[in-house]
Amino acid sequence: MEKLNILLVGSGGREHALAWKIAQSPLCGRLVAAPGNPGIAAVAELRAVKVTDVAGLVALAREITADLVVVGPESALEVGLADELAKAGIPCFGGSAQAARLETSKAFTKDFCQRHGLPTAAYGVFTDAASAGTFLDTLEAPFVIKADGLAAGKGVVIAATRAEADAAVIDMLGGRFGSAGARVVIEEFMHGEEASLFAICDGKTAVLFGAAQDHKRAYDGDEGPNTGGMGTYSPPPVLTSALIEQAWRELVVPTVEGMAAEGCPYVGVLYAGLMLTETGPKLVEYNARFGDPECQTLMLRLESDLVPLLLAAAKGELAGAAKPVWRDEAAICVVLAAEGYPDAPKTGGLIQGADNAFGGEAVIFHAGTTRDADGRLVASGGRVLNVCALGATLHEARDVAYAALGTVSLEGGFYRSDIGWRALSQH
Repeated sequence: MEKLNILLVGSGGREHALAWKIAQSPLCGRLVAAPGNPGIAAVAELRAVKVTDVAGLVALAREITADLVVVGPESALEVGLADELAKAGIPCFGGSAQAARLETSKAFTKDFCQRHGLPTAAYGVFTDAASAGTFLDTLEAPFVIKADGLAAGKGVVIAATRAEADAAVIDMLGGRFGSAGARVVIEEFMHGEEASLFAICDGKTAVLFGAAQDHKRAYDGDEGPNTGGMGTYSPPPVLTSALIEQAWRELVVPTVEGMAAEGCPYVGVLYAGLMLTETGPKLVEYNARFGDPECQTLMLRLESDLVPLLLAAAKGELAGAAKPVWRDEAAICVVLAAEGYPDAPKTGGLIQGADNAFGGEAVIFHAGTTRDADGRLVASGGRVLNVCALGATLHEARDVAYAALGTVSLEGGFYRSDIGWRALSQH
């Protein structure tokens, strides 16, 4: 196969991990990232086009005669980037705006689950506090309150009391998340451990693409506010092969078939957030892209070439594609976050040590970085760096990652010291 011109859309740690892996492919000719970040600049050309500038991105894809566009963030899918690329005849790894509703509208997904008999929590969708309160009367604490639309991983409240639940409903409907909170989804609380399962899809076929376990709370011991993710590891011991097979059979396959039957075939990554309950895996939520920071651990563990898989999915040819091959090692990712994250992260903090070389077992991905006027690397977002490592065991991977983290500094930054604790406490 001839070398490919590839456009990668996005600027975070997920996209740096994708760029790092794509650049290793013998098929990768020219790799351009828009808008990218200082870490991605080491392996790709950067172009200053925003992820929601659909016209600009389509024009850029045409300019570089892109053979493949890989979409990182969900916000680009929501505004229809994949749809416009399809009109331009450019293969895109990423779903249409209609298919991406599996992430961009929690109400759509819950209704879809109900239509297709998929295992998930009981729920209600509301636009006014009075109706929401009537539904809350039927549930027991704790309560799960979600903004319907995209809220950067922050639109979910686990309310320990009814008063907290009522306050969360009023907060969301009152505009805290803008239009994303115009509707709220209220769910029964599911008991169990959470894990994430990934599939690569081409609209008809799905291929298993690993699993991971995330840490959503900001502080050690799963304390503090929910975040977009403070760290992750793969593979998660709790997600056994039997549970993966059950989730695949009861959730992933019916979802791909159901979306096709409803006229919006699903292309790209299907990320199933699972609750492993006493009665089996149930869907917490779907995401329409690689998880962040789950993607980082998957890219470290993926031994085979990523590019043929992405291209086959974009072209609807997954059925004949080679399956991914995984390393035996465990991978871990620890997030170094800015002071004040997730509510009010402080940007501009000086970063030192991010370009350290660790001899291959540890890798640093840039998640929220930029260069200041003097060319110094500074924080530009809440999650700033992803310090990742491979190890023969999760213990070893963790030790390598935290040793690397000890050589990196961010003014006012913080990280969790217990990433992987669930799995490590079981062994």
